[in-house]
Amino acid sequence: MTLHPKGFDMSLDRVLRVLDVLGNPHLKLPKVIHVAGTNGKGSVTAFCRALLEAGGHAVHVHTSPHLVNWHERYRIGVKGGQGEFVDDAVFADALRRVGEANGGQHITVFEILTAVGFLIFSEIPADAVILEVGMGGRFDSTNVVPKPAVSIIMPISLDHQAYLGDRVELIAAEKAGIMKKGCPVVIGQQEYDAALDVLISTADRLSCPLTVYGQDYSAHEEFGRLIYQDEFGLADLPLPRLLGRHQFANAAAAIRAVKEAGFAVTEAMMEEAMNTVEWSGRLQRLTEGELLQYAPDGAEIWVDGGHNPGAGEVIAEAMASFEERQARPLYLITGMINTKEPVGYFRAFADIAEYVFTVPIRGSESMIDPVILAHSAFDAGLVAEPSLSVVEALKEISERHMPEEVAPRILIGGSLYLAGTVLEDNRTPPK
Repeated sequence: MTLHPKGFDMSLDRVLRVLDVLGNPHLKLPKVIHVAGTNGKGSVTAFCRALLEAGGHAVHVHTSPHLVNWHERYRIGVKGGQGEFVDDAVFADALRRVGEANGGQHITVFEILTAVGFLIFSEIPADAVILEVGMGGRFDSTNVVPKPAVSIIMPISLDHQAYLGDRVELIAAEKAGIMKKGCPVVIGQQEYDAALDVLISTADRLSCPLTVYGQDYSAHEEFGRLIYQDEFGLADLPLPRLLGRHQFANAAAAIRAVKEAGFAVTEAMMEEAMNTVEWSGRLQRLTEGELLQYAPDGAEIWVDGGHNPGAGEVIAEAMASFEERQARPLYLITGMINTKEPVGYFRAFADIAEYVFTVPIRGSESMIDPVILAHSAFDAGLVAEPSLSVVEALKEISERHMPEEVAPRILIGGSLYLAGTVLEDNRTPPK
């Protein structure tokens, strides 16, 4: 696989060329649920999968990036059961065939991997494909499906500004590029009115049946339960396994989207989905594994791949809610790559974090130097210092902790790549 030179034009031509040689597998898929947005794409994908599997459907799922192993990007649906990651031999064969179809021409790694997903999914029967956008939408290589059953646009905030624009309305326009004429669109909870206006106007222009969070459907907590509501009625559900109040709106978007895709959704399906949904590396608590030995006894260790200001806000809100239930000092162990905006991410934790340790991301050439990252944390009002690794940071926290003190809460985050190395080192990869 050959990466394009940096700055290469964004285009669908390369992936379409390869798909044509392969017999256009992207045109041979079952119902497609196409998911874009800055934050929440992975969570709403997980909720959609849990809902459909609760109904006995076989669901293929494409996500990116992987955390530990490449085959995590492709989950193969099983009728009446939970999907499983693609078999290594099937993945390797599809990769070989796509490489041969490309014939040595310029193409990006993500384009190759997207074509691999289309090829695999087209050859294994299923009831639905959940297709997560990699970046943006309009020129993302997943955006070759002509008539998705539904397009979902999750919360939009600043991220990938060099490629997508430096204002939320510009980013929204790129994300809205996955909408197709006449195909249903579900808009998730949006923080910015400017982004919402762009999404609504695009859907109107394309005559897309449109449902908007807060207008056509919603969810909230009431007496420790999740209340979902739309024009079809109200459902009284357990709180989702995925933690954080932001997951209420993500769950609601998934419920509405699966309905809009033409699947019957019962309250029993919703209840089972809330109890079974899983999504590694997103507010995931480490309760076992190799890394726990380096932390203070009784410490909580959380891993989250959120990496932009919008993600920082919802993760900080979740940490604050944990604090309300049980007060603990909060330490951050943070690594980021240089396409992100670290000060905005850190600012969300300014009033709740005790201390920050900044760390390198193993194997990443684009990581932010921990010394520079520590300065960003300082600029956001936090006390920070660089550390050599996550393990060394955990040891530092252990040395600072006094046995008579309440054990700390530790959040390891700032990058999906960091989350992946942590899960690998902890020997608890996604399943």
